[in-house]
Amino acid sequence: MTETVKIISPIDGSIYAERQPAAPIDIEAAVIRAKGARRAWAETTLPERTKIITHMVDALLLMNDAIVPELAWQMGRPIRFGGEKKGVEERSRYMIALAATALARQELPAKEGFVRSITREPLGTMMVIAPWNYPFLTAVNSIIPGLMAGNAVILKHASQTLLAGERFAAAAESAGLPSGLFQNLVLGHADTEKLIGSGEIDHVNFTGSVEGGRRIEKAAAGTFATLGLELGGKDPAYVRADAKLENAVENLVDGSFFNSGQSCCGVERIYVHESVYDEFVEGFIANAKGWTLGNPLDPDTIVGPMARGSFADHVRQQTDEAVRGGATRHLNIRHDLDKPGSPYLAPELLTGVNHQMSVMREESFGPVVGIMKVADDAEAVTLMNDSPYGLTASIWTDDLEAAERLGAQIATGTVFANRCDYLDPALVWTGVKDTGKGGALSEIGYANLTQPKSYHFKRV
Repeated sequence: MTETVKIISPIDGSIYAERQPAAPIDIEAAVIRAKGARRAWAETTLPERTKIITHMVDALLLMNDAIVPELAWQMGRPIRFGGEKKGVEERSRYMIALAATALARQELPAKEGFVRSITREPLGTMMVIAPWNYPFLTAVNSIIPGLMAGNAVILKHASQTLLAGERFAAAAESAGLPSGLFQNLVLGHADTEKLIGSGEIDHVNFTGSVEGGRRIEKAAAGTFATLGLELGGKDPAYVRADAKLENAVENLVDGSFFNSGQSCCGVERIYVHESVYDEFVEGFIANAKGWTLGNPLDPDTIVGPMARGSFADHVRQQTDEAVRGGATRHLNIRHDLDKPGSPYLAPELLTGVNHQMSVMREESFGPVVGIMKVADDAEAVTLMNDSPYGLTASIWTDDLEAAERLGAQIATGTVFANRCDYLDPALVWTGVKDTGKGGALSEIGYANLTQPKSYHFKRV
């Protein structure tokens, strides 16, 4: 019998849940069901789709009281933050409301003797491969608009957060989605790649590592499936001399350490103008000391464990390497739970860092951040661009014109000013360089989940 997929809880190392992977015959049946369901769904009116998908979202939100402790057990997020309900609702309802505009027939300007228009049709069967760090927020980015656009969706969730996939499936069933239109499958890497390479998948949306993205591209080669890939990140922030420091400190501590630093657009490196450097570092240290480590089931805990002990050890190794290279640790919060091999890792701030250190160049995806002093805007931009990644970058300044000017020089998918670590569903979510390709949410997200079709009629 095939080995089960187990959720090893970061809270105590216990097996929280385990599931049997889908057998080859089950995978084949899922593809057949998706094909059948999507044909009828594509002919369903948009108002009717809106009604059903809204019910699906409502059903998912009603599960939140149960989802919150499940998230703590599965990936370690403290219950005090209430799960992902707010973001899920904001993104879902926005994309549902946007569908009428984004999917509307485009009538071209009049041309004598001709009628011309462009429509958007569903791609077919989508596969969503969702990550564990924000198991609901990342998934709704493509599931909701994908269904609204008329596609069938097969969800393969991360093994660490399998129960999130089951929650989506239960919500779909509760809302009365046609059978087979949305399906949640438990799959290993080999079966996932085989399904992608089968030619039965028309679009793949993957959030995960750079290496994972390369494997997805390789699996899809020759199938002509479209891809949406959100991969690694090393998001920078630049605090200018004219920044409101209290606001910058508060938000950058949160942006660095929320979710134990396991955020796609979390801040991993900070550059501060030399004239405000000392004051900023002092304020950052004072604020960060309030970010206490503990059991995520305790309502007082702000920082829970990372998803796995190996992830925490990677951050420990980066930090130790930086210290050996001359960096200084400023928090160094000792905790009985924080020890080698443990997923529990206290936040850390490093100064005296440079771009020869992996902590400033390679993705950490944990609660550590390095701060460097810079002389001017030019140096800051150079350092911000010195990375193989480009998801978001934040500029902290009282001069939004300067932020616009500097933002144009930064290779990134999103430029923030005076905020960070946030996704606005009205704006496309995209990245450059090794961060990936494609874009989710906004009207552009709908364009990436549909196929344009032209109508060129001549009157005779």
